[in-house]
Amino acid sequence: MAESADIQGIVQAVIKEFVKAEQSKAEPAYKAELVEERRKRERLEQRVNELVAENERSRVKAEEAERSAAIRAELQKLGVAKVDLAYKAVKDEIGPDTAEMRDFLTRFVWENPELLPARLAGGSGATAGQRISGGGAIDVDQIRPGMSEEDKERVRKEIAKVASQTLRGM
Repeated sequence: MAESADIQGIVQAVIKEFVKAEQSKAEPAYKAELVEERRKRERLEQRVNELVAENERSRVKAEEAERSAAIRAELQKLGVAKVDLAYKAVKDEIGPDTAEMRDFLTRFVWENPELLPARLAGGSGATAGQRISGGGAIDVDQIRPGMSEEDKERVRKEIAKVASQTLRGM
């Protein structure tokens, strides 16, 4: 029995040695695979972080574009003639609240009437539009569907005459 116990111990020791040797052979491959998987995971995490940052930048740009459009639209509603100029003057002073924006823009336009279109066309030294009479001047109210060919031709000639005078600066 002692011999069989010795043989059994020797076999177990040999098996343990063999298993240990196989593990040590396979271990570098596992370690290399783990290192490669870790690199892949780190690259993926880095890409996810880049995408999150890009998404945040896109969201901020979209919000800014929406805010800009809202401000410009409100300036147009208020009758501002030079919307771009007014926008540049107020864009940094307006908060995100829509009601606050409307109040601010209304007050801004009220305080800066030069941004509104002129109430009177012309100004000092402006002359009234010249009307050159060439027989039968045409009134816009006279132009209508079903006009005779003769009246249509008179209208065409009058329009051509006025256009050429306008282009010549008369």
